[in-house]
Amino acid sequence: MAPTPFTIRIPDATLADLRERLDRVRWPDEIPGAGWQYGTDLTYLRQLVEYWRTQYDWRVHEARLNAFQQFTVPLAEIDVHFIHQPGIGPAPLPLLLLHGWPGSVWEFYKLIPLLTDPARFGGDARDAFTVVAPSLPGYGFSFRPDQPRLNRFAMADLCAALMTEVLGYQHFAAQGGDIGAQVTMRLAVAHPEHLYGIHLNFIGLRDVKRPESPTDEEKQYLEEVQHWLTEETGYQWIQGTKPQTLAYGQQF
Repeated sequence: MAPTPFTIRIPDATLADLRERLDRVRWPDEIPGAGWQYGTDLTYLRQLVEYWRTQYDWRVHEARLNAFQQFTVPLAEIDVHFIHQPGIGPAPLPLLLLHGWPGSVWEFYKLIPLLTDPARFGGDARDAFTVVAPSLPGYGFSFRPDQPRLNRFAMADLCAALMTEVLGYQHFAAQGGDIGAQVTMRLAVAHPEHLYGIHLNFIGLRDVKRPESPTDEEKQYLEEVQHWLTEETGYQWIQGTKPQTLAYGQQF
């Protein structure tokens, strides 16, 4: 299957609608002096919305992404969007870059030129990579209403198919952060024959077993983990159990 060239072009009406909705924000009340204690600080959020209303220029960021070679290809009943930027060097190494949540391929816009053309920045052309950076299924431009939802295992299989069957890279390296790290780890388990190696900039926290006689350092670590799980992961519970409720909330 041949990829189709892709250019980002968000309609003017969509951007205008966003600005109008930001103009009509109905601000909630806040406990005086609470700051971030009970959630998002109202002062901070007002400043953020004001920035989006009056300063953020989508067209500038759109143009930066469109400077890369982008494509879509149908895989697993999904039109997968990806950047495919060739390396400039004698033998560029294929590298799969996987973003996380709530991110996108925008995470890599500064990194891709450094990886694909290191000589331009004072490096060695022999260290060049050819970068493939897909929008994970359900994210960014790899989404349409009512499309199938893929878990981490299915995402890994999709990425392996993209690299080997679509692009013809039978061996490649992979890097991931957040959800992308989970997909990268699954790639290493399910498709090791295709991987030169993997790099992770995020390692998820699995079940933590308490040692029978923990050291002071271990006690401190366990206390910090418990505090984090108790006080800072409410979003994970709602997203992991009732994500559709949040989806409705975003429409109002």
